[in-house]
Amino acid sequence: MATDSNQIRQLLEEQLPNCEIEVHGEGNKFQVLAIGDVFAGLNAVKRQQKIYQILNPHIATGAIHAVSMRLMTFSEKAATA
Repeated sequence: MATDSNQIRQLLEEQLPNCEIEVHGEGNKFQVLAIGDVFAGLNAVKRQQKIYQILNPHIATGAIHAVSMRLMTFSEKAATA
């Protein structure tokens, strides 16, 4: 089970190739920053659902209690730079 930020990052990277992933946090509360074109054309809810789909097994066990997310495409990131 994913129990630290490195394990969660690795899990997300496996499921979301070609994305830049950062995960911070400890205990069972984490912040996820994911940048990738996999989010293109998706609204905020659909983007979050994509992440929850990957993390739900770990949320169900209590290994992850809370996740805050910042999800964007590469072009959205470039626009904020």
